[in-house]
Amino acid sequence: MKLHYMQQQQKIQFVKACFTRQLQHQLGLIEVQSPLLSEHGSGVQDDLSGWEKAVAVNVKAVPGKTFEVVHSLAKWKRYTLGRYGFGAGEGIVTQMKALRPDEEALSSVHSVYVDQWDWEKVITEEQRSLAFLCKTVKQIYSALRDTEREYIEQYGGVNLLPKKLHVVHAEELVKAYPKLTAKQREREIVKRHGAVFLVGIGGELSHGYAHDVRAPDYDDWSSINEQGSTGLNGDILVWHPELNDALELSSMGIRVDQQALKRQLAIREQEEKLKLPWHQSLMAGELPLTIGGGIGQSRVVMQILQSDHIAKIHCGVWPEPIAGAL
Repeated sequence: MKLHYMQQQQKIQFVKACFTRQLQHQLGLIEVQSPLLSEHGSGVQDDLSGWEKAVAVNVKAVPGKTFEVVHSLAKWKRYTLGRYGFGAGEGIVTQMKALRPDEEALSSVHSVYVDQWDWEKVITEEQRSLAFLCKTVKQIYSALRDTEREYIEQYGGVNLLPKKLHVVHAEELVKAYPKLTAKQREREIVKRHGAVFLVGIGGELSHGYAHDVRAPDYDDWSSINEQGSTGLNGDILVWHPELNDALELSSMGIRVDQQALKRQLAIREQEEKLKLPWHQSLMAGELPLTIGGGIGQSRVVMQILQSDHIAKIHCGVWPEPIAGAL
């Protein structure tokens, strides 16, 4: 039992270290330290779907302020790139730890504790395109495949990630599977292709609904891209045989510029956020144009190790029926 535990931990560490190295190589990133807390009211906190409540923390030595455990670092990274004067083509990656206690349900792929590679890179105005987004996604996918290859060389196993990453827009799935739910559409397309980048997450589709909810102030899901479809963001999903389902590994996108920020805040009726310090900095042109996202660490490990539950990869908290079964 002890030996199995030690071997499992070594495999987890191997995958995390390998993918960190591969991601830095593919995207030209440097690894940096990042915060666990953000100041309430600064606008830096990621509001996710808009209803999740962050864990509040009062620091005795810093009176008069409230801090929150981060949900993600989407806006902090962009602020950091601007603060330190990073130029086009330069970027950062960090090992983010977060708490999301308002998850509707805990499951084999959803935990209160969240760990991910949070990355961000400065781009030019000309690179705010679907073509550049897809090029970047394919670099990330290459890092995943190279990590899988190195793991197999070290520990054995079979290659499950296909050579080609299939790119499809969420609107195409609505037309292809009109009677299915969003998650069912994901399962069908990923089971068919093995690995998919699903474009256009957050904007309203032809049936009147978004494929999934995205906050209005980081990914650009409302701009019309060069192919005439809506959105400059998406999710990376792969087929996980042990789960017999699609597994989302990453949510990412080209970030909002001033026009997209104003448009998306208006769509979501959240224009009051334009008064927050982070949003004012963006509107004043003080933040660079960027592309970025989060890549789930424990989910990547689940995929490479073919583990059937995220609790076997990291230490979280679980209701008794789940905890007792593990």
